Amino acid sequence: MAGRRCVTDPLARFKDAQRQGWAHFAPLADNTTPEAARLVKHAGVRPGDRVLDVACGTGVVAITAARLGARVTGLDITPELIAHARENAGIADVEVEWHEGDVEELPFGDAAFDVVLSQFGHMFAPRPDVAAAEMLRVLKPGGTIAFSTWPPELVLGRLFALGGRYMPPPPAGVMPPTGWGDPNIVRERLGSAVKDLVFDRATMRVPALSPQHSRRISERTAGPLVKLVEFLAATDPARLAAFRREYDAIVADYFEDNTVRQDYLLTRATKI
Repeated sequence: MAGRRCVTDPLARFKDAQRQGWAHFAPLADNTTPEAARLVKHAGVRPGDRVLDVACGTGVVAITAARLGARVTGLDITPELIAHARENAGIADVEVEWHEGDVEELPFGDAAFDVVLSQFGHMFAPRPDVAAAEMLRVLKPGGTIAFSTWPPELVLGRLFALGGRYMPPPPAGVMPPTGWGDPNIVRERLGSAVKDLVFDRATMRVPALSPQHSRRISERTAGPLVKLVEFLAATDPARLAAFRREYDAIVADYFEDNTVRQDYLLTRATKI
């Protein structure tokens, strides 16, 4: 993969950090499992469809589609998550083709899939225009692209913005992930390549005993936060403490009945 061939390149180093950070994500997958079924329904996946799950993580979307009879391929940049996905597919007794790879350089031919999906995944690709072009390239004309993303104005978007204020600036050209949660930006990125663009909203409720508990779990599992805590702990513990206070205050706005409410955006479109 490009990120491993040119480790001195700033973008490659950025992707290597993503790969390492997301290696710890598996414990959070249970929270996203019901949402995977919602995305698969939103996309209208049918038996026999050739489906690509981009940034598949532990395989919750890919396996859900495979259980419906689709012919599914899952791809993720992090090998540890692919290993979890293989294990989960075996438990579910479904066939999925797994690949370690980068959404910005998909190892598939043009028009190879009927449906391209991503749940809270492709949004972390550093160059959204490249990611969008690749996802559309491998989708056949008349095929469906559908994804779930975090809006910038809600809890996860606010937390990403907070983290951005505490981390060093990313390499040139790297865009924040929450642009994919803004319908206006999504329209621009998909542009004239699609028709019948549809947006919907849904809610995920994540169990937690307090905002602080929620943060502790995320510090150990959520890729960007894993790397941020590592950086601040090594360089400026006082700033880490300040970051944690701000983080807890944001989460408190969405904490009720031992859950953190996380509303998200669903997008679906047809490739022209």
